[in-house]
Order: sequence, then structure tokens, then C-alpha cells
Amino acid sequence: MIRMRTIAALLLAFLMVSSGESFAQKKDYQVACVGFYNLENLFDTIDDPNKRDEEYLPGGKRKWSKARYEDKLFNMAHIISLMGKNGVQEGVSILGVSEIENRRVLEDLVQQSPIKNRNYQIAHFESPDKRGIDVGLLYNPDHFKLLDQKKYKYQPLKENGDTLYTRDQLLVSGLLFGDKVHVIVNHWPSRYGGEKKSRPNRNGAAAVTRSIADSLLKDDANAKIFIMGDLNDDPINESVKKVIGTKASKKKVQGGLFYNPWENLYKNGIGTLAYRDSWNLFDQILLSNPLVHTKGGFTYLKSEILREKFMFTENGRYKGYPKRTFSFDNYVGGYSDHLPVFVYLVKEK
Repeated sequence: MIRMRTIAALLLAFLMVSSGESFAQKKDYQVACVGFYNLENLFDTIDDPNKRDEEYLPGGKRKWSKARYEDKLFNMAHIISLMGKNGVQEGVSILGVSEIENRRVLEDLVQQSPIKNRNYQIAHFESPDKRGIDVGLLYNPDHFKLLDQKKYKYQPLKENGDTLYTRDQLLVSGLLFGDKVHVIVNHWPSRYGGEKKSRPNRNGAAAVTRSIADSLLKDDANAKIFIMGDLNDDPINESVKKVIGTKASKKKVQGGLFYNPWENLYKNGIGTLAYRDSWNLFDQILLSNPLVHTKGGFTYLKSEILREKFMFTENGRYKGYPKRTFSFDNYVGGYSDHLPVFVYLVKEK
């Protein structure tokens, strides 16, 4: 079991404020961490004729070599190893990921030295996305027992009548230290062509996510559900606020609504990716009502965006932006254009 370490004082303060309970008697609490990270074009070096992976081949314009692939894997593993470490020594228990080419890259990722000892297992399905990228989920089998995994398609029609092949949504259900939870991992359609023009595609993807959540809540009104991913929309956009149904205040989360701890951060100018000198917060983890209010089992404690100094570009035009693997087509050996997000959960043992 995970014990409190560096967030012990925070945890006690949180519980005293929320419950008004005296801590004259010693209590023992368990903390867990759940996260999401867009790995930004984690491609291997093998040509897949069914995917548009030409850029990420040794003969491609980005000269994607074995050495660069291995550096990318290590860099991603390094960041993952830091997620949640300030509160949980064992790190993130469940991690949703996006922009991965296939299962193979995840198998290579979990063998990297910064995280190898965690023995992360993989949940993944191939998606029909034309760029050849999928979503997936890593989980520590000492913390999480997999019960089921499913995929859900969303393939709207474009203006010309062609099908938009985008990422499938991944539903993973299991036991997090004995608590049954459901995780829906997303990478909603991009803003290509403009935010307004592409908005219906994200609203449609959000409707699929909402239907998955509604099915879970129909079976169990107390279902603990995480909706996570690169939503390509901010917390205030229609897809999140209206279609999913989110609130920025825990007090207002009732029934089938979801708590969005990122909305107030976004309104304060904090984000997970930078574009044209402003910040977006596309990477979010939304929590169903029972994860906020239910007594007994895990409940939400705190949310964070990992922001280490070395993760940012230090100079030039993009100073202060997340440091990417490539700046245009120039290899700079960074990490991702997105920052990872995670939440802490707590329960009394």
C-alpha cells in the first residue's frame, strides 16, 4: 500500500478542512495517482504500410533513426517517472497516453530504465486514424487489476462526404487498490481548418464519451469514472462544459455531472501547451460525482501539471514553450509539446 510522504501535511489539512474532524487519534491514509500524457508522435522506425509514418522512418524527412527513437523513449520514461513523485513514491498507478503509433512503442517504453521496475502493463487497441496514432493506457499491476477493456469508434463525415478516420476511444475498467474505477482515454479530433469549423467533430467525439459514461452510470449510479485525454478543446469549450457536463466547483457536481479541476487553472492563464504565445489546456482529467463526494474508497484530493524547468525551451522564438522532439523539422531532442497532468486520490485505510 502507498503511504503518505511529502504531501502528508497537505493531506491532513485537506481532510481537516473538508470534514472538520480532529486528528487527535492517529489515522492511516492511502494515496494514489492517476495521470495522462500526450507523448507527441511516439513512432518506431519500422515502416507500416497501413499508416502514414513516412516522416518517422530512417529515410524520411526527419531522419528518424534508432538512436533518436531510443532517446525519445528514454525522455518519455523520464517524465513519466516524475509524475506524482512528490506525493506518491511509487509514482503514477494509471497513465493514459496518446499519439502512440502502436503497441510496440509502449512495450519499448515500459522497458526504459526510469520506469522498468514498475512493471507497467498495457491496454491498447489499434485505431483507424490516418496519421497512424492511437491512445493507450499503462497501469502498475501491483496497484491496478485489469477487469475489462473496450474500444469505441467515432467516424464522422467530412464536408466532402468522406469519412474522418480519427482515434478510437479506450475504456478500461479495473480495481485500483480494490476500488472499482473506469478510465475513458481520448484524443478528440484536432482543430485543423480552424476551431469553429472543426468544433462539430469534437462535440461529436464528446457525445461518444458521454454515452460511454452514461452506460456505466446506468449500471451503477456510483460508478467512479475518469474521462481523460488530449481533448483538443479547453475546459470552457462546448464539448467539455455542455456535452460532457462539467463543473469547476465540487459543490456544483451533482448526479451525472463531472468535476473539472482544470477549468480555474485555465482561466488563470495556466495551460499544457502553447500556441501563438498563449496557453491552451487541452490535456484534462475529469472526475465523476462519486470520485468527488462519495464517502468510503478513493476521492479526489489534488490536481497538478508537471512543469520542470528542463521541459521548456530555453531561448529563441519559442522560449518558454514546452520543449519538443523537433522544432519544425530540426531535431532538438526534447520531450513533448504537451505537459502531463495527474490527480491525487486519497482514502482512509
